Amino acid sequence: MPGENLSRDEARERAALLSVDGYDVSLDVRSAVEDGDESPRTFRSVTTIRFRCAEPGATSFADLIAPSVTSVSLNGRDLDPGEVFDGSRITLEDLAAENELVVDAQCAYSRTGEGLHRFVDPEDGEVYLYTQYEPADSRRVFANFEQPDLKAPFRFEVRAPEEWTVWSNGVGERADGVWRFAETKPISTYITCVVAGPYHYVTDSYSRTLADGGTLEIPLGAMCRKGLAPHFDADDIFLVTKQGLDFFHDHFDYPYPFGKYDQAFVPEYNLGAMENPGLVTFREEFIFRGKVTQASYEGRANVVLHEMAHMWFGDLVTMVWWDDLWLKESFADFMGTFANVGATRFKDAWITFANRRKAWAYRADQLPSTHPITADIRDLQDAKLNFDGITYAKGASVLKQLVAYVGQDAFLEGARRYFKRHAYGNTRLGDLLSVLEETSGRDMAAWSRSWLQTAGVNSLTPQVLLSAEGRIAELAVVQEAAESHPELRPHRIAVGLYRKGADGAVERYARVEVDVDGPRTVVPELAGAEAPELVLVNDDDLTYCKTRFDTESLETLKAHLGDLTDPLARALCWSALWNMTRDALLPARDFVDLVLRFAGRESDIGVLQMLHAWANSSLVNYVAPAWRPTGERLLAEGALKELRLAEPGSEHQLAWARFFATAASGEADLQLLQGLLEGSAKIDGLTVDQELRWAFLGPLAAHGIADEEVLAAELARDDTASGKRHQVRCLASRPSAAVKAQAWAQVVESDALSNALVEATIGGWHQSSQRELLAPYAEKYFAAIERVWADRSIQIGMDVVRGLFPSLQDSPDTLAATDAWLSAHEDAPPALRRLVLEARDDLARALRGQACDASSS
Repeated sequence: MPGENLSRDEARERAALLSVDGYDVSLDVRSAVEDGDESPRTFRSVTTIRFRCAEPGATSFADLIAPSVTSVSLNGRDLDPGEVFDGSRITLEDLAAENELVVDAQCAYSRTGEGLHRFVDPEDGEVYLYTQYEPADSRRVFANFEQPDLKAPFRFEVRAPEEWTVWSNGVGERADGVWRFAETKPISTYITCVVAGPYHYVTDSYSRTLADGGTLEIPLGAMCRKGLAPHFDADDIFLVTKQGLDFFHDHFDYPYPFGKYDQAFVPEYNLGAMENPGLVTFREEFIFRGKVTQASYEGRANVVLHEMAHMWFGDLVTMVWWDDLWLKESFADFMGTFANVGATRFKDAWITFANRRKAWAYRADQLPSTHPITADIRDLQDAKLNFDGITYAKGASVLKQLVAYVGQDAFLEGARRYFKRHAYGNTRLGDLLSVLEETSGRDMAAWSRSWLQTAGVNSLTPQVLLSAEGRIAELAVVQEAAESHPELRPHRIAVGLYRKGADGAVERYARVEVDVDGPRTVVPELAGAEAPELVLVNDDDLTYCKTRFDTESLETLKAHLGDLTDPLARALCWSALWNMTRDALLPARDFVDLVLRFAGRESDIGVLQMLHAWANSSLVNYVAPAWRPTGERLLAEGALKELRLAEPGSEHQLAWARFFATAASGEADLQLLQGLLEGSAKIDGLTVDQELRWAFLGPLAAHGIADEEVLAAELARDDTASGKRHQVRCLASRPSAAVKAQAWAQVVESDALSNALVEATIGGWHQSSQRELLAPYAEKYFAAIERVWADRSIQIGMDVVRGLFPSLQDSPDTLAATDAWLSAHEDAPPALRRLVLEARDDLARALRGQACDASSS
């Protein structure tokens, strides 16, 4: 039978044949702390599955990825593991109407963040475990039917070291050395979870009076490694958690269905977080070891609320197959921001959404791999790659527009009916559309065809004709689409007119909402209005589109962007200008100039930090190579100027300090960073904590100033898991051919590094200032990637293929080499080809941007 890569057709066939009544899973993880150097290190996993078969006598299979299987029993009949287990599947022949399968296996601990991940804390030697499965890695921990529509109740029991605590989806108790957990509601395999180890654990509780007069009590818990306990601000996490539970209960009218609510912050985590019911897991970087800006706290709150929304969208009601992944991810992404604004202190979260999340969507939607929000997911490799900017951020953007289209009340009433109608079940697109049609009275099929079932992003541009009296004779909105995805869509937008006042501030003086449909839409309500200096065609960010400007508006922004007083309008203009830069419509040096002149006046810290990232990307990717040294000098000078001007001790000062470190390349700049590290230089109010020390050491290492001895001394000062990751990144960034060769070998030729250290090594290896040093690896990359994809886990394969692509060799020769590989490997796995195609598209876009920039000189 086929191997690990389960197809949609196979899943559909199995779902038609089987129904699962329940799982009993027994794990023994005492081996996690035992001495021994066997490879791989394993644990015992015993699974009992009770299931029914619609066609007695039929053959099917269970999923399991394990180094060895000790025994398999089907309906009391012992099967030979050597005959029925092929490394990823267990063949089940002659099934009865009712069946019981028992599998006793030795499963492997993970070092890649897939399955049961084992982490040894370098600070104190303690061992920590956690699971991560989505989309299909629970089969690395216990035998099962690994597809989302075969839901069942689960009972877990875990044997662990005596001093450990173990958590799972249900409430647990320890007796006779075994942790036993309450049976779950029917859930999918990929959201089961186990966390085990000497975690630091904090508790709280949530209480709510329900409509029927009863009381809902939810025990709350939050945990992290002991080494992070001094930095763990559990009170703030619990505050946001309670605010979110209030908000979702107010709006969903369906009590939280999974008992307790634990949140585990775990090491070496590949994702932001995972919505396991009753036991949400997060990357531990959300525990801040040093000073961060409010944007970091807002981002964490957004993730907490995103995962909480999944308790309803995704866990209670789950998609049938990964085609409809958006049914949970788009909703959770939208609800994270919706709840952040509605329930927490982060009232400007829609600005962050417009500026940051949509940038992710716009990029993804212009790649050759773009796809409709409702995607065609043929198999699990497709599914793994579709956790992308389309499924999350574009989907959330479209839902934001849907709320404007049908009304918030109708939207939320539709959600309430959806939960009640499909609780503990599985759904497809049509199930959601039907309830929204009921509650809104709108034709959802037409909306769905335009927004969910076609790919690509439209651009909207204003056309303004003035009368002889200097007033608007006609204002129209022109809609365009790329040739590759020519769909024009209906947009509900707000058109805002802006001009300078007597005090120099640029403010809105007129606003009209209008439905745009087709290539050109006239806005009659604005005829006769005073002539604008700036027209913003997606004011208030109601739709998903690329905003363009007429000539007058663009000139106004170039001269007065910093005078635009509304922070959301300003963020939208910045986003539009960045899209123009990426589309080779605005020279990248002009974007850098705008950042240098106006970023210092940006009040929203999240927008400011995004501008820093975009300015850096402009230099690395889009400016003409001949101008790059000039741009680097100007950005470093500008960053240092703003750093010195920023209010002492402010978050803006911290943001500019980090950006200055990113931009620093000249001798004086590097000497200043070294002085700030050593204490011989000071900037009033700037506290150089441990995280900022590593931020300063990065460029010093990349420019050959901080050597191995200096980095070893810094690790001794910060001998923690975080410190180790920073040191590995800095070591790989040093400008030496031997260093680059070693880093390449560690990542490409060996699997000894954990997922976190692979990520750190790749991050350090890839330095814009070392293009010539990295040039020999372009050819090696294309020779290696097919082998890496075949031999390594999909997560590590993705990291290597994306992270080591020779994007810094930004020439037509690299583009040709990429095309040659694609032509010669038409039979390569589609997921691998997709990653290479995406990297090729980014490179081609960079070359177009560089040509645009060069022509402006």
